[in-house]
Amino acid sequence: MSYNILSQRKPNTNKGDYGHIFVLAGSVGFAGAGVLCANSAMRSGAGLVTLGIPESLYAIAAKRVFLEVMVKPLPQTKNKTLALNGYQKIADFTAKADVLVIGPGLSQNPSTQKLVRKVIATVNKPMVIDADGLNALVSYLDVLRKTQDARRTTILTPHPGEFSRLIGKPVAFIQKNREILAKSFANDYNVILILKGHKTVVAAPDKKIYLNKTGNPGMATAGSGDVLAGMIAALLGQGLGGSEAARLGVYLHGLAGDLAAKDKTQAGMIASDIIEKIPEAIKQTSK
Repeated sequence: MSYNILSQRKPNTNKGDYGHIFVLAGSVGFAGAGVLCANSAMRSGAGLVTLGIPESLYAIAAKRVFLEVMVKPLPQTKNKTLALNGYQKIADFTAKADVLVIGPGLSQNPSTQKLVRKVIATVNKPMVIDADGLNALVSYLDVLRKTQDARRTTILTPHPGEFSRLIGKPVAFIQKNREILAKSFANDYNVILILKGHKTVVAAPDKKIYLNKTGNPGMATAGSGDVLAGMIAALLGQGLGGSEAARLGVYLHGLAGDLAAKDKTQAGMIASDIIEKIPEAIKQTSK
């Protein structure tokens, strides 16, 4: 793949031209998921990134994100997860954003899950749904069909276990039928489906299946999926179409992981190492 859009920018531009990414993430014990997602979006070329997090976790997140990332405290439940009563504050803020990421580290608190489903159903912005955003859709997949704008770009990023819960099929069955199941889901719900794993599958309605060839087993580490979600959101914010952003995001994520493995080894690599290799991956992809 070769994408000069990531390395060559017009002289007369400003940060607003490269997308404002709003990440809804985190819960007590899982603030790092949102931090990784926000930082990866920043490293992948987003002009602005805001991390929306339960209000009691503000200080933790603000110390760990890049200085350039903004942190927005939001209403929380008694369990320190995002609360349904924070919906209007979130909806109002999305008017200022270009792309939404929802899910990393959110927890499966019932109030949080209701909030997730309401946001997915009503917010008309390109959207990447990951981790607990996916878990909130288990038994509620019709929410994907009830969005206010059927043309909205919606990208789902499940690993096989999450996809198993979504479609009610065993992981072993999914692994034997990855391409067929991913394509069927994408067509049925008019979404872009990224089924993660060895040779990650990217399926989109009316598009050919893409099988990714970058990446290595060392990327099976905590937070790697959060990094991918942020990268894809950043590419959407820079003007790539949904299918293109998904394919390039998966490719760059794997390439950054390959570069990190050379320095840290597969066993020693962690998700933040992948983030630090994103610029080098972009450079190689833009040759």
